Amino acid sequence: MKQFSLFLACLIFTAFAMAQTNNPEDNAPYKKDPVLPAFRILQTDSATWFTKSELPKRDFTIIIYFSPDCGHCQYEAKEVIKNIDSLSNTFMVWVSYKSITEIREFAQHYGLDQHKNIRIGRDPLYALPSFYQVRFTPFVAVYDKKGMFVKAYETGVEMAELNALLRESKK
Repeated sequence: MKQFSLFLACLIFTAFAMAQTNNPEDNAPYKKDPVLPAFRILQTDSATWFTKSELPKRDFTIIIYFSPDCGHCQYEAKEVIKNIDSLSNTFMVWVSYKSITEIREFAQHYGLDQHKNIRIGRDPLYALPSFYQVRFTPFVAVYDKKGMFVKAYETGVEMAELNALLRESKK
């Protein structure tokens, strides 16, 4: 009986330890390092790169990791364009792992390529989804003007909620 109790205690301890270390979102680098990560995305012209050092000075930078064939991402793109005026103090970087052709078609279809405060492209090194431990798209990360983490939305964000966050964080 004593051996069974010891076995049971070890089993419970092991299960608890695994539950603590196997939650990928708890181990995500963005939760440990609040600074906007360096990135390098290939833009839709297939020839030029856009990097963190090229970000213009805005009140907020928003990283949106997406997939062109994702219905929620398509909805997010429509909502961003419908609310683009309220996002004028932001700079958005839309990033995907899909082909440049798919990303370009997505950008053109939703009009993302028509706005100066949006860059869209491909992360061929898969650096951003690794940094954020992306499990669902769209993944949205918001940073302030100093490049410090404000908030992440792991399954996209409604524009009313995003605008409220931007208003509150600007104070």
